[in-house]
Amino acid sequence: MTSSEITEAEGAVDTARAGSVRIDHVIHRYGRGGEAFTAVGPVDLTVPAGEFLVLVGASGCGKSTLLRLIAGFERPTQGSVRVSGAEPRPGEAAGVVFQSPRLFPWRTVRGNVDLALRFAGVPRAQWPERRAELLARVGLEGTERRRTWEISGGQQQRVAIARALAAENPLLLLDEPFAALDALTRERLQEDVRRVTERTGRTAVFVTHSADEAVFLGSRIVVLTKSPGTVALDLPITLPRGDIEAEELRGSREFAELRARVSHAVKAAAAA
Repeated sequence: MTSSEITEAEGAVDTARAGSVRIDHVIHRYGRGGEAFTAVGPVDLTVPAGEFLVLVGASGCGKSTLLRLIAGFERPTQGSVRVSGAEPRPGEAAGVVFQSPRLFPWRTVRGNVDLALRFAGVPRAQWPERRAELLARVGLEGTERRRTWEISGGQQQRVAIARALAAENPLLLLDEPFAALDALTRERLQEDVRRVTERTGRTAVFVTHSADEAVFLGSRIVVLTKSPGTVALDLPITLPRGDIEAEELRGSREFAELRARVSHAVKAAAAA
């Protein structure tokens, strides 16, 4: 076997690992005939298991479309998407957190998490322990009996994250989950998500408009061009991901330099 064949085989094994994502020459269009609109493509991306990939770009560049393709909510017009080595199936390929929490308002926090545990196939006898673990993981101890309309927007989003983690899917997809929140709550939840993914080792794909959020969260950042979205920049982030305070990280020179580089790339890609 040649060295190139060995490399290819190693790559194939890696992209079949639980939580890995492979996007091969994907193009996605909406509409038909003369009214067809190309939203994305062509895009080629490989996301190894355990990576925190952030997709960033201007509105309409195809970030959310790519996320829906990875989740299995849509199938690409051309090319292929593989999650853990297989075609993604909605509800099975990944846990998904949307911009809106999308909770059931007639249920308590406990009821919302229990419903997720039920659909995840967790035995009922294990619900109390798993629920307590999930709520503790997102900092919501003591809220089990509260209705969703009795808690803040930030707490509602934490419930949504706990619900997405319930199935223990190795992949977590987040579509601008903090966009509607105030700055302080947004920063706190960024820290929560960063901490949770570090502890669980899950792969994450996160969509945002914010260069600051992208640099804080990502171990890798992909900037997309304006529609149809293609890869304008693929940037590994080498900032420390553990044993460092959030304020120290945000205040570092390296963070500022990376934020400026990503911001410039987003503006350039939108203007091209």
